[in-house]
Amino acid sequence: MADLIDLYHHGQSIWLDNINRDLVAGNGLKRLTEIGLRGVTSNPTIFHEAIADSHAYDGSIKELLHADPRADEHTLYEWLTIQDVQMAADILRPVYDSSEGHDGFVSLEVSPHLAHDTEGTIDRVRHLWRRVDRENVMIKVPATQAGLPAIERLIGEGININVTLLFSVSRYEDVAHAYVRGLAQNPHPQRVASVASFFVSRVDTKLDPILAEMDAPEAHALQGKVAVANARVAYQRFKQIFFTEEAFEQQRRRGAQVQRLLWGSTSTKNPAYRDVMYVEELIGPQTVNTVPNETLDAFLDHGEIRPSLEEDAQGAFRIIDGLAALGIDYGTVMGELEMEGVEKFNKSYDDLQAALRSYRDDVSRGYAKSGV
Repeated sequence: MADLIDLYHHGQSIWLDNINRDLVAGNGLKRLTEIGLRGVTSNPTIFHEAIADSHAYDGSIKELLHADPRADEHTLYEWLTIQDVQMAADILRPVYDSSEGHDGFVSLEVSPHLAHDTEGTIDRVRHLWRRVDRENVMIKVPATQAGLPAIERLIGEGININVTLLFSVSRYEDVAHAYVRGLAQNPHPQRVASVASFFVSRVDTKLDPILAEMDAPEAHALQGKVAVANARVAYQRFKQIFFTEEAFEQQRRRGAQVQRLLWGSTSTKNPAYRDVMYVEELIGPQTVNTVPNETLDAFLDHGEIRPSLEEDAQGAFRIIDGLAALGIDYGTVMGELEMEGVEKFNKSYDDLQAALRSYRDDVSRGYAKSGV
């Protein structure tokens, strides 16, 4: 049985990859913080599941429509998500205060349709930052090429950023350097926080079928191993950038904190694998692991804690190099994962907008809710 406080003593914070009205309006989130939970993340898929599959939001939706019958689905979405994030941030504020701004954050994502729009992303992040009005909120920005200059400018303005949809080590390096450049433009770098959300399980989900089809024992031996190796290689670069390079050292002397690596997409998709493998194999200092409820429950029940993140670091590099030896283009695969990630969030976002539009139309006609 694992203990989240013990895990924190190993240098890793657990954040919950879920948010919904019942969790924040009831005692669920507060109880989790009491056993060591240190943050919350969200994305369009999570909000779609929370709002579209629940009656917990009925009262808030009707209240807004009563106040503004012409409110469109975008207004409804923003209102509901900001309410959830504000409530969660208030519950987590004691964690934020006691950790001196290291933990206790809640993340809110900009529209995924802005993933390739730098200026649109910047404007939307500024808008959400003002609307939420909580110090312990992070606004999510995708790690696309267009996202990089947005990250730099927003960090320079002092806005907390959760950089999301990271798959490749090279793109992670770009993100970390954008963060450092942003700090250099910030007159008060000690007041800003950021994490780089490096997605894990989706890498194995993408590559395992490709490896399985190859008629080569060395390909089969890599199944279920590339995702962890990829994350471990990224961690080695994290240490170099934030603990050996002069660019960040200058900002550290100004009070800046490192941009921690956050392991995202850590539920195990393949039932043949251990259900907590993407938690157990990535435990190390200055990291965050954000887990859905089922993975958190499994880890608390039978997870094992050990300083695993730097086990056989050279072996991790060999695994990634092994892909090229098999004719698999690492950069192409990671680029496809980024594109698929944006598309998935776009679909969830659009599905939720459609559900809210239907709900609004039903209410405006005086119909009872038939299911969002």
